[in-house]
Amino acid sequence: MNFFIGEKKRLTINNVARKWDLQQHRITNIATNQDRKDSDSQDHCQNDGSTISAFPEETGSLDSGLTSALQGLSVTDTHLVEVEGDTLSLYGSGALECLDRNWSVQTAGMVTTVSFTFIEFDEIVQVLPKLKIKFPNSLHLKFKETNLVMLQQFNALAQLRRVDQLTIDPQGNPVVNFTLWKYYVLFRLSHFNMQKINGTEVTQNDMIMAERLFGILAHVASSELPQYHLISILGDARKKQFRYLLETKGKKPGIVNEENNDSKRLVGENTNRATLNYTTRDFYNEKLEKFCKMYIEDLVKEATEINMKNEALQKLWPQMFIELVRDAVMEIRNKNSYMKCLEPITVARSDTT
Repeated sequence: MNFFIGEKKRLTINNVARKWDLQQHRITNIATNQDRKDSDSQDHCQNDGSTISAFPEETGSLDSGLTSALQGLSVTDTHLVEVEGDTLSLYGSGALECLDRNWSVQTAGMVTTVSFTFIEFDEIVQVLPKLKIKFPNSLHLKFKETNLVMLQQFNALAQLRRVDQLTIDPQGNPVVNFTLWKYYVLFRLSHFNMQKINGTEVTQNDMIMAERLFGILAHVASSELPQYHLISILGDARKKQFRYLLETKGKKPGIVNEENNDSKRLVGENTNRATLNYTTRDFYNEKLEKFCKMYIEDLVKEATEINMKNEALQKLWPQMFIELVRDAVMEIRNKNSYMKCLEPITVARSDTT
């Protein structure tokens, strides 16, 4: 039975990896041939009928013994959700849907590590609010093959309640090639008082260096930001602080004292660092589309007004031309007065020469 579970898990992860590679345009001929073999094996396994799932409504025709053995493991052809010990592992973007399910209090409270694999980071950003609600004790985040490509993406993690450890696998995350990426994480997420990054202990010297390197960046960002936008950001931060106070209300003094540092850090995040945020590609494209639409509408409106003025001019021009010719004829009809009008011009021209 354990062999069946392990094999099914392996095949599913291979399938998710193949789908991810297709999306990233990184499949080689060797990998394609190997994946085809894995797919054939998987299809043979699926002919038995049932999809493995940790949720009762998806169990199908599995017997109760097998269902019990698979508790904590949810598998489909395109994603996998697994709870093993204190770690929640999510493979494939479809696995993010598990955050919409009702988890038992015991399981949700037990999870302290959440691992994301083969999932676009922009998709992960959209479910971060659900993550901190469903798994309030999650302190360690792991990212592998999530397309972390720029430092700004780490700004999105600031919306979480707490992160003690962060693990970024070099595979599928080019951002780790930046020499200063760890210092940026420590600076932007300083209100979390992070303990480890990629398994390495964070020291006080690391925090000081992070502040020296990126402190000016936050200052420039906040000083260049329009006042109305800055007020909006600070308003959101104040709401976070208020929610924190509500959450700690009624807790035992010992627990509150342990979280006092988080509260102080949260206040610090209200100012310069809060201006360093991240916009997902979908949100950016939505805003860009809206801007382009408004810009085109303004161009059309301006072109319409110009066309209307041109049409009005075309209607008035014949009469205006007649009046101009008439006025000119009237001026030169009296030769003596016309010549007198030209005298100042003639004198001025002779003076210049």
